[in-house]
Amino acid sequence: MLTTSSQTPLDTVLNGLMRRYSERVPDVQNVFNAMLDAGIIQSAGDVENDHVAFRTMGVPNLGLASFEKVFLHYGYERRDEYNFIEKKLTAYWYAPPEPHYPRIFASELRVDDLSSEAQRIIHRYTSSVNSDPVDALNLDDGAAVDQFLHQPLWKTPTLSDYKTLLQESEYAAWVIYNRYYLNHFTISVHNLKPGYNTIEEFVQFLENRGFRLNSAGGTIKISPDENLRQASTVAQLIDAEFAGGAGLPADIYRIAGSYVEFAERRVLPQFQHLPASQLARKHRREGFETGNADKIFESTFTTQTGK
Repeated sequence: MLTTSSQTPLDTVLNGLMRRYSERVPDVQNVFNAMLDAGIIQSAGDVENDHVAFRTMGVPNLGLASFEKVFLHYGYERRDEYNFIEKKLTAYWYAPPEPHYPRIFASELRVDDLSSEAQRIIHRYTSSVNSDPVDALNLDDGAAVDQFLHQPLWKTPTLSDYKTLLQESEYAAWVIYNRYYLNHFTISVHNLKPGYNTIEEFVQFLENRGFRLNSAGGTIKISPDENLRQASTVAQLIDAEFAGGAGLPADIYRIAGSYVEFAERRVLPQFQHLPASQLARKHRREGFETGNADKIFESTFTTQTGK
C-alpha cells in the first residue's frame, strides 16, 4: 500500500477495491496467512498483483463502454479482445500506465444473445440506469470512484429472478447480484521465492494447505504456447439477501462470491539468457488466453462451488 500523501486517484481506487474484496473473500487473507506461515513472503506487500478482473452487463449505459472509461482515464490502454462463444461474453485486457500497477481484465455479457426471458429479467433491473453513471463521476476523485464501484447500480434482484438467470447464464446471475464487485485479484507466482515460483509448485502448496481449487479444464490452465499458466480457488459462498416479492420479507440464499487467482508468466524465449535479477514484466508472456480464461470464469459456477 502507498502512503496517503503519495496516493494518486488510481491508488485510492485500487486500494479501496482490494480492501473491500479482502473483507468479503476470506480466502484472500487465508492465502496470505499460509504464505507468511511458510516463509514464502514476509508481508502482503511482497505479493505482486498480476491483474484484477471485473464483470459487466452489455446493456445501454453500462457494459464495457461505460466501465472502461474509469481506467482509461487513469492511463490504462485497451489491448486484445477475447470472445467466449459458449458463455456469450466479450472481454478486453487493459495495460497499466506503470508496471507496478495490475493489469485489468474486464468482460461483458452479450445480453442480446440470451433468451427473451433472460433479457426481460436483466432489463427489468438495468433499465433504471437511464444515463451512463460514469459520466456523472469526477474521475479525479479516487474516493468517489471507489464508492461508485461498490454501490448498487440497480435494485436488489428477487431470488426467483436470480435462479432463472442461473439456469441460463451463471455469469448473468453473478452480475445481477454482485454488480461491479471485484471478481478476483491474481498473485504473480513467478515472482515468489524459488520452490514456489512455478504454478505446479504453488498449486501443490495450496492443495497441501487445504484450499479448494477450480478443476474446470484441469487445475492448471495452460496456454497453447505454454507460457501463461493459471489456477484459481473456487469462489466462496456468501449469504446473499434478495428482495422479497410483493411485501414479503427478504430471501437469504447462499451464492458464489469472489475468488483468488494465481498466474505464472514465463520468460519469453528471446529473454531467457537474462539473469533472474534483470527480469522485468516486459520480459515475460503478456496478455491473456481465451481457453484459460474460459475455465477461470467457472470459479463462480455451481459445478465448482457445489463440489
